Amino acid sequence: MASLGRRAGSYICSELCGSVLNQRRYSSLRVDWKQLRPMILKRIKSRSKEYPIKRMIPVAEEVVRAREIVTEGVSTLLNVVPVHSCKFCPEVHIGATGHEMKTCHGFKRMIKDRPHKWGPGNLNDILVPAQAFHLKEMFQDEIKHDQRFDFARVPAVLELCHQAGADIPDEILYRSEQLSTAVRGNSQQPAPILPDQLRYIGQRTLDAWESLRLGVTKLLLVYPSKVCEHCSEVHVGPSGHKARMCGVFKFEGWKGMHKWKKAGVDDLVPQKIVWHRRPHDPPVFVDGGRDYYGHAPAVIELCMQVGARVPPKYHCMMKTHGLAPPVQ
Repeated sequence: MASLGRRAGSYICSELCGSVLNQRRYSSLRVDWKQLRPMILKRIKSRSKEYPIKRMIPVAEEVVRAREIVTEGVSTLLNVVPVHSCKFCPEVHIGATGHEMKTCHGFKRMIKDRPHKWGPGNLNDILVPAQAFHLKEMFQDEIKHDQRFDFARVPAVLELCHQAGADIPDEILYRSEQLSTAVRGNSQQPAPILPDQLRYIGQRTLDAWESLRLGVTKLLLVYPSKVCEHCSEVHVGPSGHKARMCGVFKFEGWKGMHKWKKAGVDDLVPQKIVWHRRPHDPPVFVDGGRDYYGHAPAVIELCMQVGARVPPKYHCMMKTHGLAPPVQ
């Protein structure tokens, strides 16, 4: 019995020692990168043949359709529901009158705790534009700084769908994001639309918004996209561009170079968060109830005010069952 134990111990020791010796022998070998370089470059060049992925093309086409429905629906609702935007900060309020909370931080965040100066809102206040360079090929060379004017700027969502294989007409792909002129007459007088029609438009727009964000989430699992850590610049592709356009003065040591990280759905489809008024809240928000009021994405709040059903996942953000602010 003892001899059997000694044999087993010697066998285990020899196996362990042999593996260690093999590791030392393999680690001592030098890798000839000159021979591997052509193989690596060939592999990188041939990976473009795997894209676009055929089963993701219907997802990209659905995202394009959903985006058009959201844009059309929000443009229609802006003629009925009053929207206010601050002239000195990105704050937006959806309602008959702007709130009276002192949350304005001024232009370039130079002041704080100031009242807002409200003006009429437009489409870009609800659907925040996010643009990216339009690439000719997905795996092309990086865009240099002196090449930044050689590539057109298109909406980042459409660029993602284009790389995913969606057939996007030029009038949609190259259409300017500055569509505020189409809703420039955002008067607070309701348009002659029946309540049932408004409810249908709001529900259709809300459903398209959810479909848009879900489709972009699926595409980002397959197609790479980058966003700068210091600004909102987005690049759709395997690696970020080299254009020195980062405008954050705090990071001047970077000489305008972007610091890229993986982009999420909120980077390509930004959600403008606004204050949400519940039935038991006062008509005008004041500073005393800031901790009691709820929030909601601007598209959700806009559609909800014409009768659309809000998905339950937003109820926590909206504080649906929260307390009303104390009466002063």
